[in-house]
Amino acid sequence: MELTHTRLLVNNYRECFSFYRNVLGFEVTWGNEDSLYAEFKFRGCTLGLFERKQMLEAIGAESASYTHNTDKIALIFKVDNVEEKYKELKEKVEFITKPSAQEGWGIKVAHFRDPDGSLIEIYESIE
Repeated sequence: MELTHTRLLVNNYRECFSFYRNVLGFEVTWGNEDSLYAEFKFRGCTLGLFERKQMLEAIGAESASYTHNTDKIALIFKVDNVEEKYKELKEKVEFITKPSAQEGWGIKVAHFRDPDGSLIEIYESIE
């Protein structure tokens, strides 16, 4: 098996599409604001975005419960400098953690969420 990409199942597709394209600056390689599925390419990775309702229909599920109380996925992005990326994004997203060193892990991190509540971490390696 070969992992080809990660797909986020979202409740508010258009907002998330705009977020990943306009706020994070990912290149759209398939789809648009109205297609209810899109793919974004960045640094050799592919992120798929799919309206949750469409996925439920595709697998024959009637409904699914979803809460933001429990994170079921976290997208982890390596950046050159967490402080600089934090400054770049802080006017566009609401960070839930400020940049901080995680000495035990050898990284500096900060966290925020996309419009659907998916947890996003930016990190850089530290010595």
